[in-house]
Amino acid sequence: MLASAGGATLALLHPTPARSQGQGAGAVFPQPSQVPGGVARLSLGPAAERPGALVGDLPVLVVGDPIEWTALVGIPLSAAPGEAFVEVREARRAATSTSTSTSTSTSVSTRRLRYVISPKRYSEQQLKVPPGKVDLAPADLARYERERTHLAKVTAAYSEPYPERLEMEVPVPGRRSSSFGLRRVFNGQSRNPHSGMDIAAATGTPVVAPLAGTVIDVGDYFFNGGTVWLDHGRGLLTMYCHLSAMDVRSGDRLRAGERLGAVGATGRVTGPHLHWSVSLNRAMVDPALFLAS
Repeated sequence: MLASAGGATLALLHPTPARSQGQGAGAVFPQPSQVPGGVARLSLGPAAERPGALVGDLPVLVVGDPIEWTALVGIPLSAAPGEAFVEVREARRAATSTSTSTSTSTSVSTRRLRYVISPKRYSEQQLKVPPGKVDLAPADLARYERERTHLAKVTAAYSEPYPERLEMEVPVPGRRSSSFGLRRVFNGQSRNPHSGMDIAAATGTPVVAPLAGTVIDVGDYFFNGGTVWLDHGRGLLTMYCHLSAMDVRSGDRLRAGERLGAVGATGRVTGPHLHWSVSLNRAMVDPALFLAS
């Protein structure tokens, strides 16, 4: 629900290609959607070694193989429709020979890749609630500000390993009770759009990792309640909120399908459900793009 800006180190090269499950043999994940809150899939063409890519100063996940590399760009919900650009960096090796020896030099070429973000109108919900449910008390506001500073550091996490795949499993069975991108207006005051998928389920229902990852944060927050963050590699993170139980600790490595906690109604909610968010290059994107159905 919170995002931050900042720099990160770009790895130009990686010795092994990463191909998402289904690429070249069926469904492609994440599904392309060049809208705010979506994911752009941009072909970088062939290259002997994996190119690097940046959106602003943030590294972009690049998957594929030397036949074709693809940049996966998370588009923030706040992004304005229109032109956008990714900076692509490619390493080129050249051999120089003399009568006595041969040496190899490496240079880096840079190019800008243009893409277009299309407009999308998400649903809006007008609600009338008691004023005390909208405006925070001073103590609650101070707590929220402290937590926001901490969560900005969490969302900036970036690890070198590549995700083992990109198709995700649903972390808990249940009805989707609130749509990604929904904007709620309380007593005429607009709030940030909904940055995840809400899944209704009974308190205590197990929540599992949709993809292998490392636990990078476990905490109890004012709005989010019991929360777990997973790092899947290369700027792909997931968040699980309102948990009644958190069965993991920071540093734990989880396999896909392994339990991380249980559904609850902790934090600022009216009933038990799981709020699930997916962040790609620090942009909250629609989790449904990573699901097979």
